[in-house]
Amino acid sequence: MAAVDRFYLLYREISRSCSVYIEALAIVGAWYTVRKCVSLAFDTYRMLRLHVIPKLGSEIDLVKQYGKWAVVTGSTDGVGKAYAEQLAKRGINIILISQNKEKLEAVSRTISETYQVETDFIVADFSKGREPYPAIKEALKDRDIGILVNNVGMFYSYPDYFTNLSEDVLWDMININIAPANMMVHIVLPGMVEKRKGAIVNISSASCCQPTPMLTIYGASKTYLDYFSRALHYEYASKGIFVQSLTPFIIATKMLQCSSIASKRSFFFPSAEEYASHAISTLGLSTRTTGYWKHAIEFTLGEHLPEWIWAWFALYFCRIMRKEALTSKVK
Repeated sequence: MAAVDRFYLLYREISRSCSVYIEALAIVGAWYTVRKCVSLAFDTYRMLRLHVIPKLGSEIDLVKQYGKWAVVTGSTDGVGKAYAEQLAKRGINIILISQNKEKLEAVSRTISETYQVETDFIVADFSKGREPYPAIKEALKDRDIGILVNNVGMFYSYPDYFTNLSEDVLWDMININIAPANMMVHIVLPGMVEKRKGAIVNISSASCCQPTPMLTIYGASKTYLDYFSRALHYEYASKGIFVQSLTPFIIATKMLQCSSIASKRSFFFPSAEEYASHAISTLGLSTRTTGYWKHAIEFTLGEHLPEWIWAWFALYFCRIMRKEALTSKVK
């Protein structure tokens, strides 16, 4: 009987202790649930404010807000060309910068005739290090630049391991993905500060949200652009300058022609034109955005995933792209 009494007393003490822990866990669980619900509500509001409300209301007068002229780098294809067209559609005069003179002439003429704006172009090869910037600075010195879009960028021929990359690819990635944004901002920002208005759009990538194996240098270069943009905004917001970091996921352009899946438009892979029409509506509203509501869903998931899950998924997807590219080369 004594043994039964001792077991009952032990059970009662354990139950009492457990009830305290259960109540504590219930409070923690309730706090976590409330916090996630509030976070979800704010994320939903931000998405509506960025991607739905601007489409329903009147468009911002970009000429009045920032100025008459916009400079767009890497503007003869893909997102750069599409973004330039969207700016022209809003009445902004366009200066295109790229390395192919024939393409520049064609795009410049098309934009001018279609949207009835002034256009100009500058031929520049950004892979040449410091070489192109004195000529660009000279060409822009008397222009009233209100918007700068740093779009020029270089992707891998196909995802690959770091040691398989040539030294030329490494230098080109640095010279094309990182240097132009710094130098172009350095050229046009003083004029914007002087008139106390202007916008700078640096096109980064969602690969900046987590380490992306087999796109190591590309992801790192886009992370640089993202951090550069965010810091620059804090530095110059008080002087009337708006700096935006665009972090899109996959956009179906020639840059991803190594993959038959990623290069074709689909639900989550918009065309450059579709993406640009959404992204431009976020200008002046968000300093860091994917620019596209479907990409916003992916980016939010990507940022909150454990790093190893993101890296595993990226590695799996990049290996498929690499295998496809190598197979097509053999054929």
